[in-house]
Amino acid sequence: MSETIVIALGGNSIIPVGSKGTIGEQFAVTRQSMLGVARLVRKGYRIVITHGNGPVVGNILLRNEMARSVVPPMPLGICVADSAGGMGYMIQQCLHNMLQKLGVQREVVTVVTQVLVDRGDPAFRNPTKPIGPFYTAAEAEERRNHDGWNIVEDAGRGYRRVVASPRPIDVVESSSIAALVREGIIVIAVGGGGCPVYGLPGGWLEGAEAVIDKDLASEVLATRIKADRIIIITAVPKVCRGYGTPAQYGLDRMTASEARELLAAREFPAGSMGPKIDAALRFLAGGGKEVIITSPDLVDSALEPGVGTHIVPDEPGL
Repeated sequence: MSETIVIALGGNSIIPVGSKGTIGEQFAVTRQSMLGVARLVRKGYRIVITHGNGPVVGNILLRNEMARSVVPPMPLGICVADSAGGMGYMIQQCLHNMLQKLGVQREVVTVVTQVLVDRGDPAFRNPTKPIGPFYTAAEAEERRNHDGWNIVEDAGRGYRRVVASPRPIDVVESSSIAALVREGIIVIAVGGGGCPVYGLPGGWLEGAEAVIDKDLASEVLATRIKADRIIIITAVPKVCRGYGTPAQYGLDRMTASEARELLAAREFPAGSMGPKIDAALRFLAGGGKEVIITSPDLVDSALEPGVGTHIVPDEPGL
């Protein structure tokens, strides 16, 4: 049986920094990103695609705000689901077309995914993840009083809502996704980190006003479906030490112990590379073979030595 790879697309794979984010631009960038994925499929790999949704869900929240006097605003979980469905459709169509271009016959489906979190997660007591548009002080006060939102001042640019970002525990649809993968179907799942839900008595699920880190949710899914590898796609071709300094240099390979030491030394900030390294370490600890971090243009060659940063388990006995 061929190997299963989870490919976690960052936001730059859909809306690069500096672009206007029009739907035409999104399709053009997605088509280019999917060409490398299609080449991996042609090589025989089973593929699951996950993706971020930052710019897109931000626009959905802005539409929520601008139309609130006409259309009732939707809760955050519905906005995440909307972004997962819309972006999934775009990725699905673009990958289908690239597969056709390469003469590969494989089905592609999107699964709007629920991700289980703990209602007692400390993140709910200390929400820190900014979402949506900026508000004036008066608007912020109204949202606090009327909607019960947590709002903070954001670096002198105005006020923004902050929500919890709890750690993902499980993917509700993981068994269904695994079954599709076994049938050779390419699955797009955990869009935007998935829709966060918590459990209630009797097995019921309830949506949580929160967002989940896409890379951490991708790791949970990869572990549940027993994927062999994760390829995390981000803005840079390699993980770097001393990023943004004159001493910056790219890393070709790290063992889990080396990655753990650099993470503890704060080489990888919490707001950028940190969650990716955290996800990599969890995946390897759960039996994964390898995590590769690289840029969109290197997807199809990412398995080759020297392309991207390869994070591997420690040698036995270490």
